Amino acid sequence: MTTSTKLLEEMCHLRAQSLAAMDTSEHFKVLKVLGEGSYGKVMLAVHRKRGTPMALKFFPRESTSLFSFLREYNLSLSFCTHPSLTRALGIAYSTPSHYIFAQQASLFGDLFDIITPEVGMEEDCCQRVVSQLCGALSHLHSLGFVHRDVKPENVFLCDSACRWVKLGDFGMVKARGTRIPEVWYSSPYCTPEAEIARGNDDSWNSPNDENGNFQEDAKKIKKQRVWTSVEPSTDSWALGILTYAMLTGSHPWAETASDCCSYIKYRDWFDRENGPNDELDVWEEPPTGRTQRSTDLNGNRQKDHSSVAPQFACFTQLGCSFFQSLLDPRPELRGCPEDALSYLGDNWIMEKDRVRLEKERKKISEKSAIKSMKEKEGRGER
Repeated sequence: MTTSTKLLEEMCHLRAQSLAAMDTSEHFKVLKVLGEGSYGKVMLAVHRKRGTPMALKFFPRESTSLFSFLREYNLSLSFCTHPSLTRALGIAYSTPSHYIFAQQASLFGDLFDIITPEVGMEEDCCQRVVSQLCGALSHLHSLGFVHRDVKPENVFLCDSACRWVKLGDFGMVKARGTRIPEVWYSSPYCTPEAEIARGNDDSWNSPNDENGNFQEDAKKIKKQRVWTSVEPSTDSWALGILTYAMLTGSHPWAETASDCCSYIKYRDWFDRENGPNDELDVWEEPPTGRTQRSTDLNGNRQKDHSSVAPQFACFTQLGCSFFQSLLDPRPELRGCPEDALSYLGDNWIMEKDRVRLEKERKKISEKSAIKSMKEKEGRGER
């Protein structure tokens, strides 16, 4: 346990003894709902005396422990000092039904709102987001924390062009090295190493047999709970999936599982690309006529890029290298966010695919403009 994680625990114990009870309507004018989830809800509000806009995060007392509430609040207040992390504002209180704290309000929605399905977003915009998230995650990791819930809905926008984004929602944050039950869930954001827990009661879908077929009588399968250590490599994997979603408006596979065809194709490609054990640095010279290996940004030899997994065919060699680093199925060799910064600044998408995506975005924008105009005409507006 690091100094930061110890300090966080102490802060929570101290604050638990002095959490004030307040009436929300007496101190704040609540304007609208910004988001809802299993944790509760976030409301946009204005402080009645100061006129300051802020986001109030409500946690139902019946389903939230005081300590978990204070842990998220104190983490955001005292440790999220990086400009791309959402910070609490020093206001925390309770009502008969909720625990509540105030945090910075991001008035332009979240990343999910601007990723167009099957099209994504502009590459320059995507790289700006990746750069900021790398800094935010590196900051958390340096303090000994792992976010564990990096996804579009948790990246909040401070402007419409993504020049300033903030990673938020720290309810899943754990200290590095913490032992927790491994949980597998059907999602591309789930790491490959979590599949060992597939079929456990706390996973998100029912157990399958060895062929991937659904078992009707799940109770017959008793899997021992698997415990794992919380590591930053979890955030690296999620950052890679998130980046793919930003660039394409889709996911590379439906779920990270050994019976998912698209993921299997990626693993086959990854295994071919990485060849024998990299640590031995033993490579056979390519036969005459084969594509020669090029070098990466550090001058190291790279493997033959003559074949690519289908879902990565639209990316340049630099783009593929970026994804290979973050989406390494081997957690111990997975790249970290600060390493990902070295892939920024040049094109990740092939020229022909970039042109195609730009045309698609333009069509969607024009359709949206026409729809908006018709709606205004229907209301009698000009």
